[in-house]
Amino acid sequence: MAVRWTATLLCGLLAATLAQATFSTPAVLNLGPDVIKERLTQKLKYHDATAILQQLPLLSAMREESSRGLLSGLKDTIMKHVIWLKVTSAAITQLQIQPSDQDQELVIKIPLDMVAGFNTPLVKTIVEMHMQSEVEARIRVDRSRGPSALVLSDCFNRQGSLRISLLRKISFWVSPLVDKVTSLLMPTLPKLVKTQLCPVIQAAFKDMFQDFLKLVRVPIPLSPGGLLFDLLSSDIEGDVIQLNLQAKLLDSQSKVTNWLNDSSVSLAMPPLDGAPFSFVMRQDVLNAVVAVLLPPDKLTVLLDYVLPDLAKELKSSIKEISEQAAEKLDRTQLVKFQTRKTPQLLLSQDGAQAAQLIVLDLFPTNKALRPLFTLGIEAKSEAQFYTEGDQLVLSFNDISTERIKLMNSDIKLFNPELLKDIITKILNSALLITENGKLRTGIPMLTVKALGYESVTPCVTKDALVLAPATSW
Repeated sequence: MAVRWTATLLCGLLAATLAQATFSTPAVLNLGPDVIKERLTQKLKYHDATAILQQLPLLSAMREESSRGLLSGLKDTIMKHVIWLKVTSAAITQLQIQPSDQDQELVIKIPLDMVAGFNTPLVKTIVEMHMQSEVEARIRVDRSRGPSALVLSDCFNRQGSLRISLLRKISFWVSPLVDKVTSLLMPTLPKLVKTQLCPVIQAAFKDMFQDFLKLVRVPIPLSPGGLLFDLLSSDIEGDVIQLNLQAKLLDSQSKVTNWLNDSSVSLAMPPLDGAPFSFVMRQDVLNAVVAVLLPPDKLTVLLDYVLPDLAKELKSSIKEISEQAAEKLDRTQLVKFQTRKTPQLLLSQDGAQAAQLIVLDLFPTNKALRPLFTLGIEAKSEAQFYTEGDQLVLSFNDISTERIKLMNSDIKLFNPELLKDIITKILNSALLITENGKLRTGIPMLTVKALGYESVTPCVTKDALVLAPATSW
């Protein structure tokens, strides 16, 4: 219960900070800067970005650089004193993700930390230099390639970011040579970074984006069938990548039974507020899932055996309407429920409710062919979302009878409001428990698990459900 109370509190805080950003697709996966940094860093390691830095052909590139310009002869003479030059160690430190001043774009800054050494006959030891630089690239939405295309572009060594310093003191007669080597490195290194490292960054980003697409496309098993998301379009809002998703419901044969697409109605997009990511599902997606888990059904209850106290209370209530009808009830009396439609979720910032239409028949015995009466009931219950491990679970609580109508009577016409209290108790004790048992299997949150998080906190906003890591809010 503490977990659910905490979720309610956090949802209240979230509702108070709703932003003006909107969405209209069935679902949205918002990826914050922390997730982007972590995944891109992993991909840079996978593509051996630091090894590429260590293999930069500094010496040949500097010799080519020295052969240009008015002082090429002097520079060539200087370079003859350098017999060996290479990067001896390299590291990519903490990436930074920042908003861009351009629409639908964000900035990635990749700090480089390298040590390079060169050998010269002028000294017996290797001269080591510490080189720090920063690569800047931009992720943007490229509509010319389609509504979902995210590309990495404008990769370059940021101007003025290159700093070169000596790691150890050197003799004064070597200092002029070091100065000349440094002056040649200043234009050479940025060019090498652009030609050698930027393609690796491009490949790492492409892999990262493909991984994001794979994790949203993993089928979510339901019982029966499944739920499948796919990419409709991409957006960038500030420093957040927004993947706008369509949804499909599949049957047990993997055939599409319900296709949920873009809507003409826009909903408010809750801000990340420091969360690594959030997964937002529109109300109709949740209702489609509930329709799979709780299709229209029938339930028969031997009231005297299952709920004897309520059986006595029902008989007493019927006795006030008709003593003759009450006398017909024996220990095999049956209550039959039929849900005409699947429950419909109604989500708002104040919480969630489930509305459903129920037909109730009361048979005096298990042999009776005709019910004593038939009631049509419009009921509502509180709907709560919570998580157990990586499962999102929905449960119904405190069902209430909003309207009750006498549809058929084998005794006499009577006001069904006289039975409202006892019928509500029976609904809570029989129907609600059965429905919650079917909902108990939950919905696996495979996207959450694939992003490396064990659990999320569900929060209800107007017409949508938001899932974000439990420690974020």
